Amino acid sequence: MYRSKIKTIMLALSASLLAFALIAFPAVAVDASKKGLNTWWTIVFPSLLPFLILSEIMIGFGVVRFLGVLLEPLMRPLFRVPGVGGFVWAMGMVSGFPTGAKLTARLREEKQLTKIEAERLASFSNASNPMFIIGAVSAAFFHNPKLGFLLAFAHYLANFTVGICMRFYGSKDEKKKVEKIRRPSLRRALTELHHTRLKDKRPIGKLLGDAVSSSIQSLLMVGGFIILFSVINRLLFHLHITSFFAQFLQSFFQLFNFSDDLSIPFIAGIFEITLGSKLTSDAESATLMHKAVITSFILGFSGLSVQAQVASILAQTDIRFKPFFFARILQALFACFYTFLSWDFFVKYFFTSEKPVMAVPDLLGSSSSFIQAAFEKLSTVGPAFTIGCLLLYCFILLGRMKNRTV
Repeated sequence: MYRSKIKTIMLALSASLLAFALIAFPAVAVDASKKGLNTWWTIVFPSLLPFLILSEIMIGFGVVRFLGVLLEPLMRPLFRVPGVGGFVWAMGMVSGFPTGAKLTARLREEKQLTKIEAERLASFSNASNPMFIIGAVSAAFFHNPKLGFLLAFAHYLANFTVGICMRFYGSKDEKKKVEKIRRPSLRRALTELHHTRLKDKRPIGKLLGDAVSSSIQSLLMVGGFIILFSVINRLLFHLHITSFFAQFLQSFFQLFNFSDDLSIPFIAGIFEITLGSKLTSDAESATLMHKAVITSFILGFSGLSVQAQVASILAQTDIRFKPFFFARILQALFACFYTFLSWDFFVKYFFTSEKPVMAVPDLLGSSSSFIQAAFEKLSTVGPAFTIGCLLLYCFILLGRMKNRTV
């Protein structure tokens, strides 16, 4: 009871401080809101919406169940999750936050995952997508697309490592039973696909409308969190709270010979991943290796903004948020470690001006150029795509309101 009262007081004080800061710095809050909105409607919305809609359709048509049967022999021994987790994991890697949490919650609602399995899957199926790491962080912020392959390598290897670690999570809570892993069977997979489609009795038009409506609702929520934490991060900086906490980090960074200039970007990255990465790239006194290590930590931790998005999605189910938060700390630490270990290799074969002996870097160089060009194109057409989809969402809502009144 006492702890509950303390929590209530702390939350009330935090909300009051935020309200006071909004009144004291209205211009700063508006500018931060604009930047958060710009990030959402130019990058986040157009890059995530197609994946979310496609995922909903594939779940309704039974394709996910089909893939689950085929992937069961891989996902069950490695991560102790059903085969459908392979689809969630892949979509989470390709499309980025918070797709993995959204799909995990969706499969939990359909009882395709137990509570423990869903918590395991959510912990490692959420990550930054390659376009953000290479296009935004490496190319736009660091002006070095090749650095993105080091960051992506460390990020996804750390994500895989977290999945292996989290396979041991919840072992005591699960009923002790010997799980017989079946061999992949195409016939059984097709049977499951057909049965799943028959269970979903919605017409194709209704299924498509529900997919669009559900996906846009989720992205509207994501946009709200992006704008909110963009404002909070900027206000904390102007209230000198960020610099206050940064002073405590400076002595810790000095133990590892890190520049003091990285302390404020690190604190900013704890709240919001984009701003933290940008400020890290601008730290002039820090070496590139130290910047890469801090950026890997920020990408792995993902920022409280992304974690709030995931928490709001998981709150709609019985999936607990604590395992996901613990997994983000693990991934941040693993990503730092892998970046540090891989630095010499990447410097030797990727960052040198001379043409290396290996042919792989040339191939990766062309890939980075393609991803950078795709990111720039997305930034150009993103707003028009977002507005068009929002108008479509309004038409769907109006159509359903008319049907209810008839």
